[in-house]
Amino acid sequence: MRQDWNGKPYYSLDYYCKETFGEKVYKIALNGGFTCPNRDGTIGYGGCIFCSHGGSGEFATDIHKASTDSTPHTPVLPANINEEIRKGLSLFHGKKVGDKFIAYFQAYTGTYGDPKWLYSLYSTALSHEKIIGISIATRPDCLGSEVLEILKKLQQKFPQKFIWIELGLQTIHEDTAAYIRRGYALPVFETAMEQLKRLDIPVIVHLILGLPGEDRDHILKTIDYVSHAVPFGVKLQLLHILKDTDLALEYEKGLVPVYTKDEYLDILLSCMTHLNPHIVIHRITGDGPKDLLIAPGWSLNKRDVLNSFHKLCRETGAFQGKDFKNDL
Repeated sequence: MRQDWNGKPYYSLDYYCKETFGEKVYKIALNGGFTCPNRDGTIGYGGCIFCSHGGSGEFATDIHKASTDSTPHTPVLPANINEEIRKGLSLFHGKKVGDKFIAYFQAYTGTYGDPKWLYSLYSTALSHEKIIGISIATRPDCLGSEVLEILKKLQQKFPQKFIWIELGLQTIHEDTAAYIRRGYALPVFETAMEQLKRLDIPVIVHLILGLPGEDRDHILKTIDYVSHAVPFGVKLQLLHILKDTDLALEYEKGLVPVYTKDEYLDILLSCMTHLNPHIVIHRITGDGPKDLLIAPGWSLNKRDVLNSFHKLCRETGAFQGKDFKNDL
């Protein structure tokens, strides 16, 4: 049965925020000065095959400065983090944005650091009067007992605010995961989901559509897996080819095809109709930095992509969960 999400054919983050917080809520993307175990040699070097040098944080505002000691993964909190968050707010360029924001630790692996530093960083952000919660992008293999304990303490310290964890799954298929150098097996993700569920911390799962070697069947199996795992949210990300990545080298050799706009809209439609309608869709395309994007060029016009997708949904009568089979 079709649900009403304020005129949209899917359960959007915008709808969730308006229903939950009474207004549209924007994310302030922040760079906390993290690195990644898939870059510093702990797991590997170079990161995932698609990851840029900015660790997906090209749109993030820096809220750190370089450490002057030899302790790894411990950037120094700026003396006035409120000023840094103000800079993040200024990026909205006068847009009417209300008084509620989410601090989004976007760049690299947001739980990969000294526990004291992590607690200080998250606590400072949550203390800001306009921040109603934080969302931390990380890897499922970077949620050790110390990190989980920090998250638990923050829940107790800020009971009126929320903590979301964003996990980069990308795909459930191990051959694809090996190709993109994800660096962990699916059971690691499953363990992280169980641990966060016990703490009652909502999880947002990142998926990439159009990974090399994956066809519609591969993608819909990942969608089915996520649908039955029932995380709080999901981000559906178009595969971008970015400069100075190993994926770009593969693309230049003709080894990596990219979707046309119509192909992407078609597979996105199928993902939406097969997705559990109780899962909030936080993203349906993604942003590629203009100065780094090699392909697909059409993705730069995000408004056109969104408008075209909504038009396709109207024409086909598609909506989230239309083809979802809850067979559990």
